[in-house]
Amino acid sequence: MTTAIVVGGGPNGLTAAALLAQAGLDVTLLEAADEIGGGTRSHEAILPGLLHDHCSAIHPMAVTSPAHKALGLERHGLRWRLPDIDCVHPLDDGTAGVLLRSIEDTARLLGPDGARYRRLLEPSARRWDALSEDVMGPLLRIPSHPLLLARFGLPTTLPATLLARLFSTPQARALWAGVAAHSFRPLSHLLSSAIGLGILAAGHAAGWAVAEGGSQAIARSLEHALHARGGKVHTGVRITHHTQIPTADVTLLDLDPAQIARIYGDRLPTRTRGAYHRFRRGPAAFKVDLAVEQGVPWTNAHARRAGTVHLGGTLAEIAQAENDVNAGRMPARPFVLVGQQYLADPTRSAGDVHPVWAYAHVPHGYDGDGTKAVIDQLERFAPGTRDRIVGLSSTSPADFAAANPNFAGGDILTGAKTIPQLVLGPRPALNPYYTGLPGVFCCSAATPPGPGAHGMCGAAAAALALRYLGKCAEN
Repeated sequence: MTTAIVVGGGPNGLTAAALLAQAGLDVTLLEAADEIGGGTRSHEAILPGLLHDHCSAIHPMAVTSPAHKALGLERHGLRWRLPDIDCVHPLDDGTAGVLLRSIEDTARLLGPDGARYRRLLEPSARRWDALSEDVMGPLLRIPSHPLLLARFGLPTTLPATLLARLFSTPQARALWAGVAAHSFRPLSHLLSSAIGLGILAAGHAAGWAVAEGGSQAIARSLEHALHARGGKVHTGVRITHHTQIPTADVTLLDLDPAQIARIYGDRLPTRTRGAYHRFRRGPAAFKVDLAVEQGVPWTNAHARRAGTVHLGGTLAEIAQAENDVNAGRMPARPFVLVGQQYLADPTRSAGDVHPVWAYAHVPHGYDGDGTKAVIDQLERFAPGTRDRIVGLSSTSPADFAAANPNFAGGDILTGAKTIPQLVLGPRPALNPYYTGLPGVFCCSAATPPGPGAHGMCGAAAAALALRYLGKCAEN
């Protein structure tokens, strides 16, 4: 029987393993931690019964993932839940940019900017099921829907600050800037609109969903799909040298390029090894989990019903904060993402105490304490939050890296999303998943289409591994 080893049990490694098992391979997955999931883990960080997501929390891209559909994860226990409002970006005057699943309702709330917003997003959102096959797959290939992809792709090449000129109101500009800032890149750079437009189109197609029971439910459903096809999972197995990896027909690595370079060393082709050593890391996250009695008292009423709240003020303020963290400077007011997953999934709360998930964008390897900066941003838009906090737990960049080596320096995106790395992945080649070693592929979020719980990096690598096996069989 054809065999496969997958090293790393994050969403991409699990997806690759499950798809290979579904194709009939004998699959074994090795995970260094004591539990699977990588960024899709959840835990009771503060109080019993209060469930917090470790990293990945809100999943507009995962709901419509072609890989998840192919595996039928709903049959394996995954349930998606949606908040009343997807995302809110409050401003200091109490107003806000408000993002609803419906493009029409979002456009109505955006007032004079509504028509332009609708024209920008509606064609892509309406056909997202078809478009996602191209957007969420390898970028350097012949697309299945070239005209649709071109219509979506042209605006993605623009700097986010330039695309923001499409809008006239501070609320629409700030809302766009907050979504674009998910890339952790300077908003004045080319292609800084790409990730934001993808999130918006996918969100309008399916909503900014959370997994019922925490993001760990995504990992559990993938593990269940793997087991259902006879696959095996071994946790607590840390690979530091290629000789520790069992012999198999194909090996897939849900690891960042630096780990692959250390594990394989001189066995890697010179060009691959050099590219992996040069792989650039991005800014970091500093996360604060909060136990908040009665929830956050937002000034803006829409934010009280939103699954995601972006805190950063105006477009100009967010652009400056993202410039700072990319230059290695800690902003006085960093951009902060807030997750109120309990509004969609009440099982995460403990009575009237609710879990609030928040992280700030900080410089790579930041060794300070960002807790106050996060809470100050909450207080700015929700005065009285401090009085409702009954417990908190902070996760520094070093803590992120210790819990998941793929997040080196606190870089939870597994690499800076520069133009070369966004398009080509960890090395300049038409096939970003191939390591140059026969039968060995990289399937982590360092490869296209990039980070998220969608598993599409793993799906692309698994497809290439199957193609490789097919060619071996022909020869």
